[in-house]
Amino acid sequence: MPRVRALPVAITIPLALGGLLLASLLLRTTALHAPFWIDEGLSVGIASHSFSEIPGVLRLDGSPPLYYLTLHVWMAIFGDGQATTHVLSLGFALLAVPVAYWAAGGTFGRRAGFFAALLAAASPFLTYYAQETRMYALVALLALVVAAVHVRVFVFRRRAFLPLFSLSLAALMYTHNWGLFLAVGTVVALVPAWRFVADRRAFTKDVVLGYGGAGLLYAPWLPTLYFQAGHTGAPWSTRPSVADVFGPISSILGGETVPFALLLGAGAGLATIVKQRGAASTGVAPADVDDGVRRTAVWVLIVLPVAGLVVAWTASQISPAFTGRYFAVFVGPVILLAGIGLAHAGRLGLVTLVIICALWLDPRTDQIEAKSNVRTVAAKVSADVYPGDLIVSIHPEQVPVLHYYLPEGLRYADALGMVGDPLVFDWRDALERLRAAKPSRVLDSYVSSLRPGQTLVLVNPIIRTATWNAPWTSLVRRRSAQWQRLADRNPSLVRIGVQPRFGNRPLPRGVRATLYRKTAAPRDLAAERRARQALLATPEPR
Repeated sequence: MPRVRALPVAITIPLALGGLLLASLLLRTTALHAPFWIDEGLSVGIASHSFSEIPGVLRLDGSPPLYYLTLHVWMAIFGDGQATTHVLSLGFALLAVPVAYWAAGGTFGRRAGFFAALLAAASPFLTYYAQETRMYALVALLALVVAAVHVRVFVFRRRAFLPLFSLSLAALMYTHNWGLFLAVGTVVALVPAWRFVADRRAFTKDVVLGYGGAGLLYAPWLPTLYFQAGHTGAPWSTRPSVADVFGPISSILGGETVPFALLLGAGAGLATIVKQRGAASTGVAPADVDDGVRRTAVWVLIVLPVAGLVVAWTASQISPAFTGRYFAVFVGPVILLAGIGLAHAGRLGLVTLVIICALWLDPRTDQIEAKSNVRTVAAKVSADVYPGDLIVSIHPEQVPVLHYYLPEGLRYADALGMVGDPLVFDWRDALERLRAAKPSRVLDSYVSSLRPGQTLVLVNPIIRTATWNAPWTSLVRRRSAQWQRLADRNPSLVRIGVQPRFGNRPLPRGVRATLYRKTAAPRDLAAERRARQALLATPEPR
């Protein structure tokens, strides 16, 4: 029989990566039309401002500007629809696949590259945030680049990558504030690299150039960051315990069993690399790299995310801002490290990879589509509101997403006061302002602004769990009950409807809207109460 000639590497690699991209595309497009939730409404609202206004608007929000500027340009070209804006995140998630191959394959060989690319193609974190109009897919992609280039520059000593290191690190910090924590992790990860390097003078020069370049690029944002740190923060979060670290790790890895599987499979491969013996190498190509360089690279890739996580946890003891989606900064380095470890674990690594990817094939479509019911509620309320009517959101951050779905011409307010710009929520000293905003006084001012016959829509959050225990969320929960009670008792308001009506169905995520109409004459609440009492006291006919 004639021998079958193998396809050249120049063809097999693009074909394999193309197959992974296609599979990832199918996995990550099951919920492109999912409705926006709170944060997505904020994303579209902030990005709807002019390009030059966005950095100033973010003084109210507390975030850095790169994602919003990118989204602004995207929306200017393609529009602000749900699927349209989700596609931007999808693009970042798909781009992580070839980047993962490059990140691992260029230093640890093609097998490690394909393993890392497969993990990036199936990652449940990237699948989820590929279909959300937020910055987390971009954060994961940039963190992957930062980790890969950090190893190339400071371990493999490929100085040509220094500009890319500065640029990617600055871009990460401009995309999410937790990028600062990963940046500190990269500094700590210089320690094992320093111990191994032969020419420490050249190494120190590269450190100064690499981090100096990133610092110069980031410096224009420092005044805004300083202002945000003093006036915004995350009062919706609580100080994390040590145990609180493991929940987000399990979440980003797609379940409680996956971290243990990775620890077993990838850990075995990484241990194999670490145990290898070798001296320092001056080569730069993968074939020329000896065991000592690879061993150092593994230690750097371990220290980098661990140190970043320790810094993030410690910082959240001072100013709480700890939630699973912020772990996006660690997804890229973990994919890179796991791909390298599994590739060096032999059959155990291959079996572990197959099991993990099988567990990751659930696209969680229902979960993505059930993030919020605001779109449904707005559609039902729209028939009963007219220009000039007032929408009052007691969960203030809901205003931008309500504004996105409700008709034009409505006025907006929240539990703090009238909202001048419904495209963004003003987080500046928000907790103190909410404490000072007395519901009875604020509601009276809203009712006074209505003409008889106009409608006030009171939008309360649906509180499904006992997790609303942070300073902000616990106060919002208390205010929600107070506002509902005061609106029901206000003599100038008559309740005309509620959306949605739950019946025996489970509570959805999102909001519930109660519609009130202002009467021409104040209601006699005492007479109504006497009439109800008389009705209850009337004996039923025999």
